Amino acid sequence: MNKSSISKSVLILALLAAGIGTSFAGSDVDKLIAHSRAAAPTAVSADATIVINGEVVSEGSNGWTCLPEVMAGDGAAVCIDAVWGEMMAAVGAKAAFKATGIGLSYMLLGDPPGGGVSNSDPYHPNAKEADDYVETGPHLMLIVPKELLEGITSDPATGGPWVMWGDTDYAHLMIPVARD
Repeated sequence: MNKSSISKSVLILALLAAGIGTSFAGSDVDKLIAHSRAAAPTAVSADATIVINGEVVSEGSNGWTCLPEVMAGDGAAVCIDAVWGEMMAAVGAKAAFKATGIGLSYMLLGDPPGGGVSNSDPYHPNAKEADDYVETGPHLMLIVPKELLEGITSDPATGGPWVMWGDTDYAHLMIPVARD
């Protein structure tokens, strides 16, 4: 087994352990693949691995993984690199995470209505009722070593990048973008 196959296997196992998959039971797989790929530019998503319900349904070749939703039932398509896969697995397992490099994910479809989260607490029991509930339009998410986020606002209303989950191990930069 080569390094790429091992990395993909580890990522898929991590996503399964985190409970990350789709709740679109019985849906057309081709539609879910298209939805997953729409999360990133074609240059990224065309050769990405597509994972639905923890199963690789389309083998990729570029190190990216796209899913039809971030968390079961949210419908928020995402394409992630390996660092994001590690962080998502840590969130799902409520495990410690420390960024040792840069991680990038695309959510160019944004959050669907009702698919937002608490900006401060990834485990808020009812995110829609959180004082800091946020639904984000098209955006990128960037993981960097946490000390590099110091001094960046955590207010999503500023119109520019902001830090989400800043007081947790899962702090990352949210970067709003316009989609052509």
